[in-house]
Amino acid sequence: MNARVIVTRPAADADAWVQPLRRAGFEVDALPLIDIVAAQADGSEAARQQAWRSLGDYAACFFVSGNAVSFFFASNQPLAQVFTACNAINNETLSRPVDLPLALRLLAPGPGTARVLKTAGVPEAQIDTPPATARQFDSQTLWQQLAPRDWRGLRVLIVRGDSPPGRLMPDQTPDESADNSGAPGRDWIARQWVNAGALVDFLVVYERRAPQWTAAQQARARAASADGSVWLFSSSEAVDNLLGLQALAGTSWRRARAVATHPRIAARVRAAGWGVVSTSRPALDDITRSIESTGHE
Repeated sequence: MNARVIVTRPAADADAWVQPLRRAGFEVDALPLIDIVAAQADGSEAARQQAWRSLGDYAACFFVSGNAVSFFFASNQPLAQVFTACNAINNETLSRPVDLPLALRLLAPGPGTARVLKTAGVPEAQIDTPPATARQFDSQTLWQQLAPRDWRGLRVLIVRGDSPPGRLMPDQTPDESADNSGAPGRDWIARQWVNAGALVDFLVVYERRAPQWTAAQQARARAASADGSVWLFSSSEAVDNLLGLQALAGTSWRRARAVATHPRIAARVRAAGWGVVSTSRPALDDITRSIESTGHE
């Protein structure tokens, strides 16, 4: 019998894993450990609209996740109008010339985010993302493709969640504590751009929050700590949110099993006390094999 699986992704993203895993024969429960909402800070919407109007000023726009894409494109302004405007700027047919030595590129850390970009209407030819055969889908792998380019004097926009917007200058480093759902990788790529001579702007379009679970969800999680279920983690923040739930305080995870989609996340799960932890590429076939092996260890 296949292992039972606990999917911890945000509710809006969970089905992308829940349904394929069920078709693969697993019993799957979704227990979202991160709630995603639009950025709530004063000026967030104005900043997003300004970014729309300024896309032509950037050499590249990096979306840290599919949620970053969804909230950035959540606008009444049709995407076609934006790209028509950018192309007009590139062709110098507008009255206000803009120096764009590099055509606008839209960047994704992995195929999932790239798919959301294409769904939003972005031409595939304008998207850069690690190849489907990459060992990891993250900022470091993406940078391998970007590093050979000349970034001196160019502007880059990083669209992300949580951390405050602002300009990253060459003598500064980003606040890694501001975005603890993968900040080491995402702040790392920002530093690479800065070191390469680029100017990096941040745009916050969504916020992540700890979940508010029902009594039934709490009971399912408590049972999954020891019944052989395999927890599927794609975020270190999800682990932290689980440990922070008062209803689960004192729960032992020594008999719990997990599959994490990045070595950094796997390390966090082990540190939290999970007895069996495997690492997998975030591709369905790889995840399926990892769940099967982890569930039978």
